[in-house]
Amino acid sequence: MHDALFQPLKMGALEAKNRIFMAPLTRGRAAEPMFVPNALMGTYYRQRAGAGMILTEATGISREGLGWPSAPGIWSEEQAEAWKPIVKGVHDEGGLIVCQLWHMGRLVHPDFLDGNAPLSASVTTAPDHAYTPTGKKPYESAREATKEDIARTVADYRNAAKLAKLVGFDGVQLHGANGYLIDQFLRDKTNLRTDEYGGSPENRTRLMREVLEALIDVWGADRVGIRLSPNGDSQGTDDSNPEATFGAAAKVCNDLNLAFVELRQPGPDGTFGQTDVPQQDPLFREHYKGPLILNSDYSAEEADADVASGRCDAVSFGRPYISNPDLDVRIAKGAHFNPNTNVPKSWYFPIAEGYIDYPTLLEEQAGTENAA
Repeated sequence: MHDALFQPLKMGALEAKNRIFMAPLTRGRAAEPMFVPNALMGTYYRQRAGAGMILTEATGISREGLGWPSAPGIWSEEQAEAWKPIVKGVHDEGGLIVCQLWHMGRLVHPDFLDGNAPLSASVTTAPDHAYTPTGKKPYESAREATKEDIARTVADYRNAAKLAKLVGFDGVQLHGANGYLIDQFLRDKTNLRTDEYGGSPENRTRLMREVLEALIDVWGADRVGIRLSPNGDSQGTDDSNPEATFGAAAKVCNDLNLAFVELRQPGPDGTFGQTDVPQQDPLFREHYKGPLILNSDYSAEEADADVASGRCDAVSFGRPYISNPDLDVRIAKGAHFNPNTNVPKSWYFPIAEGYIDYPTLLEEQAGTENAA
């Protein structure tokens, strides 16, 4: 059953044992105040090592770029050392794990920055509210990045990539989606610049290209990927001509020969953005010739069909992996999925409950037999 999903996939130097990938999922379990990973996270990732590839939760590249309570970072040696046993645990189970590198840009509240304004492509303010250590607060205006800010940010990405390599990750993924910094530079609603980083679609891809080149310098292109979200408004970040913007982005990905591209394309129950806009994966297939991963609130049947048809090469599952640590086994056996307890407390609070206490199919069956 679902044979297409259980074929191996080579992505540059990365070799996935199946095409059921674990999408990046912010879970808020790192230790405060320095965003340090911990043993709870080690258990969580090890439980899910059956995925063809784990894309870690978004991981901050700098204090300036991280504005989510208890999210992990990878800019200090302390953080890197804490990631090592987590990565080793996944490898010990035969898994593949790639670190997603994150800068939130204007979505960092000043409370995380000693009261200073966050960094973005231009002076804009995100809609809605930020999650801060003292509760939800309205976003505040960002400041426009100077050339010095841009150079420093690229250097921060490079440093994070070096630390990720030191940790033993299998590669890195640039978070270029969901309205965060790279996306803020890509799209013309948030990029109002008139210099070489603004204006044309090609100019607006410049920061993305420079960051990817820095990651490639550290890792080689065959271990570097990117996540993009080319469909509609995402946390206030939108574009007047997504075909032109993301066509240019796809060409960059192809020019740099990235190991993979993951597209976030929300379905009817998507977390980010509009759901009534055209899907852009055909555009990427036209311009980017490497492995393409789709993430769109898939069922197992839909995922298998899209991989079998060649629409994509793999599918990354997000929310199903919260409550199904053995998702690959359940799909292989055609078994039920554990329901998602759609409660923020279990999604984002730094507790074990709703994080590492979901049973595998084998554990469920054993419990049923014992009860009998």
